[in-house]
Amino acid sequence: MAKQPMLKFVQIDRDMPEKRAADNRREDFHEIYAEFARAKAAEQASRCSQCGVPYCQSHCPLHNNIPDWLRMTAEGRLREAYELSQATNTFPEICGRICPQDRLCEGNCVIEQSGHGTVTIGAVEKYITDTAWEQGWVEPPAPVSERPESVGIIGAGPGGLAAADRLRRAGIQVTVYDSHDRAGGLMTYGIPGFKLEKDVVLRRNRQLEDGGVRLVLNCTVGRDIPFDEIRGKHDAVIIATGVYKSRDLEMPGSGQDGIEKAIDYLTASNRKSFGDAVVDFDSGRLNAHGRKVVVIGGGDTAMDCVRTAIRQGADSVKCLYRRDRLNMPGSQREVANAEEEGVIFEWLSAPRGFAGDGQVTGVMVQRMRLGAPDASGRQSPEVIEGADYVEEADLVIKALGFEPEDLPTLWDQPDLPVTRWGTIKAQFTTGETDLPGVYAVGDIVRGASLVVWAIRDGRDCADAILDKLGAASAMAAE
Repeated sequence: MAKQPMLKFVQIDRDMPEKRAADNRREDFHEIYAEFARAKAAEQASRCSQCGVPYCQSHCPLHNNIPDWLRMTAEGRLREAYELSQATNTFPEICGRICPQDRLCEGNCVIEQSGHGTVTIGAVEKYITDTAWEQGWVEPPAPVSERPESVGIIGAGPGGLAAADRLRRAGIQVTVYDSHDRAGGLMTYGIPGFKLEKDVVLRRNRQLEDGGVRLVLNCTVGRDIPFDEIRGKHDAVIIATGVYKSRDLEMPGSGQDGIEKAIDYLTASNRKSFGDAVVDFDSGRLNAHGRKVVVIGGGDTAMDCVRTAIRQGADSVKCLYRRDRLNMPGSQREVANAEEEGVIFEWLSAPRGFAGDGQVTGVMVQRMRLGAPDASGRQSPEVIEGADYVEEADLVIKALGFEPEDLPTLWDQPDLPVTRWGTIKAQFTTGETDLPGVYAVGDIVRGASLVVWAIRDGRDCADAILDKLGAASAMAAE
């Protein structure tokens, strides 16, 4: 091995894992990137500059020890790299696949700023943990000793499962309640397989169950079990439901058939991938095959929808977004992938209504321009008068983001504190709410956000509960 395995960003160019050809990948829902081979992962990891102030780490919500596990990968110390990666991230192979690295770690890489091309952090992160699974290094939570305290977690998404893992490793008895028939939340039913193949999520679910986490599925709080009953069973309760209520468009023609919500569309597609019977898909309602599809929105959910429609065999797929490419909230990498696969983006375009007579036939579109910045600093879109047109469509998918459901009403909990946006009011550092013993994490606190932030919140909340229960010493010993 060379004495200096790092600092090779000048001699070695940035290289991503091989990406399947667009014509090939648009035919199925398999992940589009191949795996790094051991030599290639070591080569790319060796490009890290090992800078004194690692901006990749500071811009990662989990503050992963990225330079350290890159160095270990370059030196062939993969088991150590995995253990270091797992120490700060409950699901590193999932984050390696779906995190918007171009906005987080890789987007803040020092050598990227110097013009040499970022280290491919996400691909290496995925490689490390996939290797760990193959080698049998990933083990279920195994506490040193069992504790009598129990915690109930409502929601089996990334925040809830991250908290469950952390608590279980300290010996806490953990029960997770979820309304779906499979755990994983949006990782299972929202994110398509071409970004995150489902066996990657399901093996983590099995790992948690093997470690003693109890999953109570097909269980809707407020209908199948009262919130007060869950509170009465456990020493603490974590609300990790996420936000699933779709933002809507109230405009002429919006009640017609053929106008669907993104979450319904993506869930139906993912269920079909599992082999489930899905009436709304089989009837054609939530199937894009042979249809002219228009997706409204510019975030990652919109990108998931357009790329799903391509794979379902749509005749055409267009995406309407009211700002330009540089101002869209979704990953630029995802936009590029979508364009390669045949999606057409109509920038600076916003709907003002829908054409049709009971069944949608088109979207009435207003052309926009960017004006003065709004409160967030982004330029506000303004209507260009007289530039309207109709975009033909017989399937319109609204991907406008998500809002929280009215949990105080649904759960008969008028004292559950919420913000003016409907999210639960909780301390960001601990997740603690004003209801004794009740915590909240992830999107139900932040609003719609990233999987990596939900993992961070779940881990932080678990640590806070361990402190309250006096179990922190057990966690340290483990």
